[in-house]
Formats: sequence, structure tokens, C-alpha cells
Amino acid sequence: MNPGESADRAVRAGPGRVLVAVYGVFALAASARAAVQIATKFAEAPLAYLLSAFAAAVYIVLTVALARGASRSAVAACVIELAGVLIVGTLSLADARAFPHATVWSGYGSGYGFVPLVLPVIGLVWLLRRRRPGS
Repeated sequence: MNPGESADRAVRAGPGRVLVAVYGVFALAASARAAVQIATKFAEAPLAYLLSAFAAAVYIVLTVALARGASRSAVAACVIELAGVLIVGTLSLADARAFPHATVWSGYGSGYGFVPLVLPVIGLVWLLRRRRPGS
């Protein structure tokens, strides 16, 4: 069995399949939200809406990377996502005027039930455990 087959099997079952599905839903939701915000209210909060679009792009990359078994890309995207949630979450709470409208990552993802904060941690744990020899 070649490494590609192993990666394919890992995302077709169990936690891999769930991660791909959840990130796929977040990619669609964040993309739709950002598109509507940018198309209809961009002048009101350009930074917030561009951050929503960036979050959507990260979710798309993560979905594709996980589905293809591209572990390095998925780990990098999870790190970017976690950093984004922590930075934007902290800034949005520290200075609400800087973010007059919410992004996916505002308030550490509170608008999405804090899933944006928890998901990259789960993703990183799963990805890093999978990469260890013998696991």
C-alpha cells in the first residue's frame, strides 16, 4: 500500500471524515457570509469583511488539504486558523470599535459556538497523531 492509499483511507472514515465535513460546512458558510458582506456592506466594516473572506479561504484550503491527505498543508492551515482566531478574537474583545461588525473569528468564534476556536486544536491533534510512526 502506498502512502496515498493510507491517507485516502484516513479521511474516508472516522475523525478524518468528520473533519473534512465540518471544514467543508465552515468553508461554505464563511464564503457565503463574506460574499454577502462584501457585496452589500463593505464600506461599513472593510477590515471585518476582508477577515471573514480570509477565514473562508483558510477553511477552503483546509477542506481540500484534509480531503487529499496533504498533511503538511493541513497543519499549516490549522496553525494559521488558530492564530487568526486567537489574534482576531483578542483584538475584537480588546477594542470593539476596531471590529464594528463581527467576523468568523470575532470573540474567538462566539458567533459560531466557539467552534472556530476548538476546531483547529482538534485538527492539529488529529493530524499530528496521525503523522507519528506507529500510530
